[in-house]
Amino acid sequence: MDPYVTASGHLSGFQAACRPGTGSRSAWLGYILVMLGFFSCSAALAVDVVKVDKSERRMYLYDGATLVRQFDIALGGQPQGHKQQEGDQKTPEGRYVLDAINEQSSYYRSMHVSYPNANDTAQAKARGVSPGGMIMVHGQRNGTGWLAGLTQHFDWTDGCIALRNDEMDEFLRLVKVGTPIEIQW
Repeated sequence: MDPYVTASGHLSGFQAACRPGTGSRSAWLGYILVMLGFFSCSAALAVDVVKVDKSERRMYLYDGATLVRQFDIALGGQPQGHKQQEGDQKTPEGRYVLDAINEQSSYYRSMHVSYPNANDTAQAKARGVSPGGMIMVHGQRNGTGWLAGLTQHFDWTDGCIALRNDEMDEFLRLVKVGTPIEIQW
């Protein structure tokens, strides 16, 4: 049986173009243009907001109203409620900015969340405590990426937002410095 003929006895367009001696330059050019269009459309997506739903342990990347990607996340050990002070193991809530990338982190790659803002700092000062800081979106602790299948089922950070290492690579490809992040329960 001819491997280029479908069960119905017909050649598909791609199969006809690939069949030795039957493909034409225009058919090949058409397929190349279709593939280039596919890759340029996916590359054109620009994440303009990151949304985190702490109660669902989910992160959503949006380009306008279009959901580009979603991730399962791990949070701080006490995730419910807004971060009040250093060491409370809470992930802040509100609107912040992803303002810097740190490739020298103790965790697999990281992007800084602009916590604390002026309001967070003022509230902590009024209570006589440090607001804390260094809240990041990051991968797994360096050297422990192989444990992500287990660790991502628990809230194990000190208040950060954790992804698997491969997802952190994807996150940094899609999200640019200056992108807003909205975190809510």
